[in-house]
Amino acid sequence: MRMGSKGKPFYRLVVKEKRSKRDGAYLENVGTYNPMADPAEVNLKHERIQYWIGVGAQPTDTVKSLIKNNPVQTEEEKAAGLKARADKKEADRVAREAAKKAEAEKLEAERVAAEKAAADAAAAEAAVAEAASAEAAPAEGGEAAEAPAEEAAAEEAPKAQE
Repeated sequence: MRMGSKGKPFYRLVVKEKRSKRDGAYLENVGTYNPMADPAEVNLKHERIQYWIGVGAQPTDTVKSLIKNNPVQTEEEKAAGLKARADKKEADRVAREAAKKAEAEKLEAERVAAEKAAADAAAAEAAVAEAASAEAAPAEGGEAAEAPAEEAAAEEAPKAQE
């Protein structure tokens, strides 16, 4: 019998009359199945399942599979399974946090590198502009200084020809 909300199924394993409605009344709840847990969580009452099979109940293919893949366990085995599940969840959480931290460090390093590159580009631009202005200043002064000398030479040249 399906329970749970849309997109979050949860199942009850129940014993029903064959002629009863799909979601109608049932005789007994003999277990639960939560496929959303990682790994899927299955709790079965094996004694009651065997009783009902013994009196003629016929399990569906899905229930047969759940019974086959989830044998009877002692309390210690169930506790060990729950502990293993909790350890796996903790390990996954730690791995996700480490991945987030590594991603954040990578982004920070990229940001710092981009800022440094921008600062270097700005410094190079300033150096080029400074060099261009330094070249332009002597060139303007040099032309002004050369022009009177050329004019003086031009004035002297005609005098020399006379």
